[in-house]
This record gives sequence, C-alpha cells and structure tokens, in this order.
Amino acid sequence: MAVRMKTDVTLMAHAECPTHSRADVAIRNLDFTIDEPEARGGTNLGPAPTDAALAALIGCINVIGHKCAAELGADIGHLTIDARCAFDRRGVTLQEEIDTPFKAVSVDVMADGRADQAALDRVAEETEKYCPLSKLFRAAGTKVEIRWQKV
Repeated sequence: MAVRMKTDVTLMAHAECPTHSRADVAIRNLDFTIDEPEARGGTNLGPAPTDAALAALIGCINVIGHKCAAELGADIGHLTIDARCAFDRRGVTLQEEIDTPFKAVSVDVMADGRADQAALDRVAEETEKYCPLSKLFRAAGTKVEIRWQKV
C-alpha cells in the first residue's frame, strides 16, 4: 500500500530573542541566528530578516527547480544563483508604512548540466508554478524576474 503524503502541514519555529535585533531560531533540529549588521545596532551573527527572505527565495528556487527538472527528465546539474532586490527601507526605519517593501527581485539562475536552453526554459516555467517563496513575493506585489541560463 502506498503512503499518502499530507497535503497540509504546520511549519513551526521557535526563537529566543536576547537583544532587540537578534533572534536565535530553532526549526526542526536546526539552530541559526537572524541578526542585524553592527551598523544597525546588531551583532552581525547572521543575516538580517530581509536578507533571510531573499536567501529563502534562492533556496526555494534551487529545491523546486531540481524537483521540476527531475520530473521533466532535464539534467540541470549544479545551480549558481544570484539575486538582487530593490528594497524600500522607509518601513523598517519607521518613516512610513510601505505596502510593498520588496519592490523588485531579480534572480539569475546558472545551470551547468547537459540540459539545453529550451529545457531550462521549461524547468523555469514549471518552477514558477510551484515555488512557494516566489509566489509569496509576487502576492505581496513584488516584481519578480527570474532568468535561467546554461553555463
């Protein structure tokens, strides 16, 4: 008998926050720190929350991209991903409420596998359908541009 995966799950995290900028986060059996740079009163022990959001998008593109490539039978090899974000800091500096603080995200995905550009384009299309972080940014009003290319 095949095991059915749950379709709805609860994600859980716990954090101890010893300072105004530092959160020591525990998820599953992993511990990491979210912190602000020293220039903003932090201790720079980890990425800032906004940096972590951008890093989460990169991680999601990597995971979902590989899953989609496997489904399509495309050898994308290893990926190198660069992301840039236009971020409106007026909200985090309490100057004014900002509806869309992450104004635009531009991502370049470089794949070193045997897949040609047409196959990478199909992987990109499928990844866009299923990447929850990409969907989260888009739903928040962020202009998201993700380019896949063969290296």
